[in-house]
Amino acid sequence: MEKNIITVSQIKHKNKKLNREQREALEGWAFIGIGFLLFLIFVAYPLLKNVAMAFMNYSVNPNKPSTFIGLANFKKAFIHSGTLDESSKFYLSLRNTLLAVVVTVPAQWFLGMIIAIAIESLSKGKMLYRFLLYIPVISDWIVVAILFKYIFQDTQGSLVNSILLNLHLISQPISWLQNEWTGNIVIWALCIWKGIGWVMIMYTAAIQDLPKDIYEAADVDGATKRQQMWKITLPLLASRTYFIVINLIIGAFNILLQVMLITNGGPMGKTDVLQNYMYNKAFSSFDFGYAAAISLIMAVILILISVVQRKITKNTEIEF
Repeated sequence: MEKNIITVSQIKHKNKKLNREQREALEGWAFIGIGFLLFLIFVAYPLLKNVAMAFMNYSVNPNKPSTFIGLANFKKAFIHSGTLDESSKFYLSLRNTLLAVVVTVPAQWFLGMIIAIAIESLSKGKMLYRFLLYIPVISDWIVVAILFKYIFQDTQGSLVNSILLNLHLISQPISWLQNEWTGNIVIWALCIWKGIGWVMIMYTAAIQDLPKDIYEAADVDGATKRQQMWKITLPLLASRTYFIVINLIIGAFNILLQVMLITNGGPMGKTDVLQNYMYNKAFSSFDFGYAAAISLIMAVILILISVVQRKITKNTEIEF
């Protein structure tokens, strides 16, 4: 009789334990499930849908079904054909995007790194300088775009033209936003000005994480500040540079608001970049399939750049 009582109590205790474990598991899956559900709805589904759209003549009109057209959207981008030659516009926007990467990424990286090192070497006013340089990063795009449009007006009284005229570097005002290359220069200048502060903060965090005993040993050995920068600081920062440069490249490929707010692709689409061109094809021409194909092309380019850069910099990681 006693054995039966013990067995029944053990079973009840075991059932309670299982119920508690199940309840804890259920609570855990509830927290994970919400995030996973949001991931499926807002990340996974749009990505898969975008891939499918790239191979279709996609229509948002429910009365006009979407049809599968294979690689036609990609051929439209790369191969010249028809009177409405989209490939020339695609290559132009691709060229402008790659030029933005070549111009803005090295400029932001170099200036941000040098400024971070210079500020870190100061004895006073570090926080003030960092705050002032970070203001452009947190400034609204609309505000800074209006500011740059005002500074680069094509009139004689605009700030840039006035300075250049007073220095006798030009004889007449430049129509900055009405020409292909000057329009691109204004866009690049805005990107550089707005991105330096972010690079500075990233390198500031990396510099503060460097071991101080290395610099103390260098001081004992009689190394100057310049020698410490070239022989210690820059080599130790090399592993952090990969993250910063990749983010700058991705940011350069995602240039959109700068073009829309400064030139809107003008004149005649000469300052279009891939993002702006893709946006116009999707929401002005309603060619969603072609726009999705452009987005996949951008993704492949970014993946290739990331892989190549990773292989180049894989031996630069230094443990300390």
